[in-house]
Amino acid sequence: MPPSLRRHRLIALALIGVLGVLACNPVPEAPTGGSVRVVGSWSGAEEQAFLAMVRPFEQRTGISVDYVGTRDLNGLLWEAVAKDRPPDVAGLPGPGQMAEFARHGALVPLDEVIDIAQYKSDTVPTFIELGTVDGQLVGVFIKATLKGLIWYNPKMYTLEVPNTWDELERQAERARRTGTSTWCVGLESGGTSGWPGTDWIEDIVLRDSGPDVYDEWVAGRLPWSSPEIRAAWELFGRITADAHGGPAEEISTNFGDAGNGLFKDPPECLFHHQATFMTEFFKSRAGAREGEYDFFPFPVMDQQFAGSITGAGDLFGMFRDTPQARALMRYLVTPEAQAIWVRRGGALSVNRRVTDYPDDLSRRAADVLSNAQRFRFDGSDLMPERMNTAFLQAIIDYVREPDTLDEILRRLDDVQRRAYQGEIMTQPVP
Repeated sequence: MPPSLRRHRLIALALIGVLGVLACNPVPEAPTGGSVRVVGSWSGAEEQAFLAMVRPFEQRTGISVDYVGTRDLNGLLWEAVAKDRPPDVAGLPGPGQMAEFARHGALVPLDEVIDIAQYKSDTVPTFIELGTVDGQLVGVFIKATLKGLIWYNPKMYTLEVPNTWDELERQAERARRTGTSTWCVGLESGGTSGWPGTDWIEDIVLRDSGPDVYDEWVAGRLPWSSPEIRAAWELFGRITADAHGGPAEEISTNFGDAGNGLFKDPPECLFHHQATFMTEFFKSRAGAREGEYDFFPFPVMDQQFAGSITGAGDLFGMFRDTPQARALMRYLVTPEAQAIWVRRGGALSVNRRVTDYPDDLSRRAADVLSNAQRFRFDGSDLMPERMNTAFLQAIIDYVREPDTLDEILRRLDDVQRRAYQGEIMTQPVP
């Protein structure tokens, strides 16, 4: 064999050997080492779930995920962007605020960061659209939440599950006992206090007036003082008037503690309106065990809009283009990563390859999400930041002083006229 051919043969054999080693030991996600700074809104059980989610990534890549949680995510991000010191990767307050960051030039487009074809193949289409701004993918969902669920304690509420709102009101009259209210409500959440009330308004608008009205309102084309939106506020006012503890307690009770009254004996309330994640708070805040809580979907208000649901999700975006940030973003959209959070309970995945739900409640919630006739994303999260902030404050103002609804709606109309003109709301820099 000529020397040149012998050298080629040795090189080929060496390459085969290397490939054999790689086949047995998959290539770790590049790069190896370094760190990625992450800011999000999670604390407590949710923070622990996220850290568990990224632990395999850290072990496999040697990249340290340095997470910081905040109760004022939007304010912290705008301040960081203004000072040109943003985190590498961050949770985003919602699609509306995400669009503002993207149009401000603060977010890195993800079309060449992740495997976009795989992401589109795996992900529920609605959530792809919600992460896209001006034709570019700038946000990806790492988990989802089904909203509009009515939670109850089956050991305390033993009547039939209502299918319509009228049935719910009749059943509540039959089931209530002395000292028990129909609802438990808690609106406190630091810098975003009021958001549980915005969920109420959104659920009522969608189911009472339908998706077209919902879309026009969220897009800023239907005034807050319109009859449809006013009717939703008025029903919300009747609900809070009948809630346990009265306005002062509702305003001061943290949302994570708001369902605790379901598990008192006698119960303080029959029902609590909240999303799928509430099971984690039932367990950690109220000490409830499986079998002591169950849910039914938000009852039908107008039959022509039956099958309508609301939901939300946790968006992630990339503010700094580093190899470590790219590697983390690629990992977060995988079914492997999202299944870790799902298996811990209280979360759903928008990745259709994730099916490993830990209990019957989670599977039922996933079925409701996947079989919905109409899905609408959380309306306040789609609104511009100025509108979102005014909505939150209006909830607190209305619960505190329900007789001021006319003035509250006029103020919201005024904010609406200004907020949808494309203005970017940044936080003042100290």
